[in-house]
Amino acid sequence: MDFLNAIVALSNFVLVPAIAYGSQLALGALGVTLIYGILRFSNFAHGDTMAFGTMVVVLVTWWFQSMGISFGPLPTALLALPLGILGCMALLLVTDRVVYRFYRAQKAKPVILVIVSMGVMFILNGLVRFIIGPDEQRFADGERFIISARDFKEMTGLREGLAIKSTQGITVIVAVIAVALLFWFLNRTRTGKSMRAYSDNEDLALLSGINPERVVMYTWLIVAALATVAGTLYGLDKSFKPFVYFQLLLPIFASAIVGGLGSPLGAIAGGFVIAFSEVTITYAWKKVLGYLMPEGLEPDGLVQLLSTDYKFAVSFVILLIVLLFRPTGLFRGKSV
Repeated sequence: MDFLNAIVALSNFVLVPAIAYGSQLALGALGVTLIYGILRFSNFAHGDTMAFGTMVVVLVTWWFQSMGISFGPLPTALLALPLGILGCMALLLVTDRVVYRFYRAQKAKPVILVIVSMGVMFILNGLVRFIIGPDEQRFADGERFIISARDFKEMTGLREGLAIKSTQGITVIVAVIAVALLFWFLNRTRTGKSMRAYSDNEDLALLSGINPERVVMYTWLIVAALATVAGTLYGLDKSFKPFVYFQLLLPIFASAIVGGLGSPLGAIAGGFVIAFSEVTITYAWKKVLGYLMPEGLEPDGLVQLLSTDYKFAVSFVILLIVLLFRPTGLFRGKSV
């Protein structure tokens, strides 16, 4: 019985949150890896792109709620998501036309585009805070739990209760659908194949008649959709605060680099590696070990390797280790 209680406690505080967080990071890392693979630069504005798309979703959600529109037991934000994606697509296409296209025409080095993307990042960061404010915003509604701890205890008779939030379930389902659609698009459609060809060999792709501006446009559209979905899922699961999305840039880049920059499969694997590392290292293991250890040997302290305040430091350390020992990442992407 104690073993089952330990498994439930572990699932409740480590496995379920890490799977949900890993799905969010994977979607964010996919956007970063697509830009790196096709447009050849590291987009530091990606976290604030997620914040902008999510902000549009939050504003549309509030508008729907004020009109009495809801999605039953599901969050109203899912109804607002398509409008958020459209808003983010418009933003990225305008940004590309106004900013990045000029540097592409100049054949600027990737480091120049990185610096430019940092400028875009600060502008977007200020814009989002100006529109919605710097404070935390909650926009999740509908049913809170798929299964609550109390119901689980009543069903099983265990001392520990497993609580699965509806936002965690939605995160995993939406992430699976988004990734399946992306892989179908890249592998089955003519545009997707031309994007992959352009990523593998730009000169050969141009010789075979692929229009580079069309490839760039589709890349930005896909990145806008991925960023908005990732940002909205993160906001529903935690809460929406513009500065947090700026901080998320580190674990997202760590996920993309750990998996292998330019590799979509690597981005997904990297997202889960970073999420599980962050959650397990910052979790206090006292309760789980209390169930597993013999009586009298239970730990007195929290048995926590790092405080949750340092969770972003975990992704930074993993990023450093990968860059030192395997710069191409787990899935042999492009070296940084």
